[in-house]
Amino acid sequence: MISIIIPAYNEEAQIAATIAAIRVQSNAAYITEIIVADGGSSDGTVEAAKAAGAVAVVSPAKGRAAQMNYGASMAKGKILYFLHADTLPATNFTTNIINAIDKGFEAGCFMLTFNHAHWFLKANCWFTRFDVNAVRFGDQSLFITKEKFIQAGGFCEKHIVMEDQEIIKRIKKICCFTVIKKPVITSARKYLENGIYKTQGIFFIIYFMYQLGYPQQTLVNTYRRLIRQDKL
Repeated sequence: MISIIIPAYNEEAQIAATIAAIRVQSNAAYITEIIVADGGSSDGTVEAAKAAGAVAVVSPAKGRAAQMNYGASMAKGKILYFLHADTLPATNFTTNIINAIDKGFEAGCFMLTFNHAHWFLKANCWFTRFDVNAVRFGDQSLFITKEKFIQAGGFCEKHIVMEDQEIIKRIKKICCFTVIKKPVITSARKYLENGIYKTQGIFFIIYFMYQLGYPQQTLVNTYRRLIRQDKL
């Protein structure tokens, strides 16, 4: 019933743990498949995903939006669940997704928590319980019926950053959206590598630039210039 789609790029060290957590935290009867949509990793991400029992495919284009669309195009399930490679699902997440859809919510996400106990990160996560787009993060994962995903037009592949913000605006125009009050656990590595307060400040800058209509390439250049990483 549920196809789980994980966009990945150079996640050899993490992908097996994420797939294992999916199996532990789910009702296997609800899962049709786990699809890892790779963006052309230079490490052993694809091999590690296959060894962990997932269907691993290499997307023709790199970028979360393109990779998630590619994974969705292959999905057999009636429900799509998009989960980042460095994020672990909530307890009993499959049952929670099914229950939400049975209540009429054809799309939604979970609350967020980090794998690091800093008070500032905890404070940020507290706000993710609210259905407000300004505090909606891709790390919160996203479930949606395949019918509504197709109707929404999928992820906008022109978006290299903020693709989650963009699609949720469109989703909310065509179906009911909910925030399930259970947290997924995401990696705090980017915050720890770049500085917690500095990283949050950069994210706010990029968010406001996006809201002001700056082009994607400007956002990407700003991200690359200010945040130490190798994903974009």
